[in-house]
Amino acid sequence: MKTPIAALLTAALMLSGCGGSSLNPFNWFGGGNKEKTLDVGASADPGAVTDPRPLVARVVAARIDRKPGGAIVHAVGMPPRQGHWDAELVAENFGDPVDGVLVLQFRAFPPPRPWPAGTPQSRQLTAAMFLSDQDLGGVQRIVVRGAGNEQTLRP
Repeated sequence: MKTPIAALLTAALMLSGCGGSSLNPFNWFGGGNKEKTLDVGASADPGAVTDPRPLVARVVAARIDRKPGGAIVHAVGMPPRQGHWDAELVAENFGDPVDGVLVLQFRAFPPPRPWPAGTPQSRQLTAAMFLSDQDLGGVQRIVVRGAGNEQTLRP
């Protein structure tokens, strides 16, 4: 009697790991058909970035490496403390240049709890973004922006 119950419980546990699958017992009675919505928020500026990550305190360095089919924009940022994570360059205006200027915001999540400031070398973050030749069409300058400064590059 113990073997069939153990086998049934094991099978139920394995199937419950099937998230949104119809094999998941928790979804058998309509529990898995919840509609997910994404609130992008209303903004007066249609090109405004709604990214929850704050800007990195300073952009220390930035460069462009030309590659076949486009270019890679590299940036090094300096947050005020150690522990920042998920660094990324985020294009303003959905990547459309304004007056020939493409602005990339350097963003990263702060640490979930207080961290020591640490040395400057231990705080540095690196992020990169590939821009195709189509993305670079009409771009005369690329600005990598942090909270306290920005670096300007010419493609």
